[in-house]
Amino acid sequence: MAKNTICVWYDKDAEAAARFYSATFPDSAVGAVIRAPGDYPEGKQGDVLVVEFTVAGIPCIGLNGGPAIKHNEAFSFQIATDTQEETDRYWNAIVGNGGQESECGWCKDKWGVSWQITPRALSEALSAGGGQAKRAFDAMMTMRKIDIAAIEAARRG
Repeated sequence: MAKNTICVWYDKDAEAAARFYSATFPDSAVGAVIRAPGDYPEGKQGDVLVVEFTVAGIPCIGLNGGPAIKHNEAFSFQIATDTQEETDRYWNAIVGNGGQESECGWCKDKWGVSWQITPRALSEALSAGGGQAKRAFDAMMTMRKIDIAAIEAARRG
């Protein structure tokens, strides 16, 4: 286990989520699946308790802690993309697998975890500052999934 690991709380589907992420994003994998050595408030001995996984190179653990804690946008995975095809592929994988669209490149997977599918073209436009950034920002504010061509057109004015 890495020295610093992100812990993501799930009701009961940490293993399913980890397997979905590892099948969807490069440099992702499922590691150890740890079963409860005894009964606990939200499960019983032998249930999957913790899953070690990596998402796009980031070490994580999924904890099946029960329904008491819900995900919100205060935590999200941000995936930088290079092309519209890559943006579409990740967005469609998350939303098409029981997830939901949100605003400005954000979506949620079916477990309620938030994702930002962010084209580098958007980040570069916002970093440029001035009128380019303002025009790109205004364009982004009208979008759900980010349209790179529209961001680049707005940036140019």
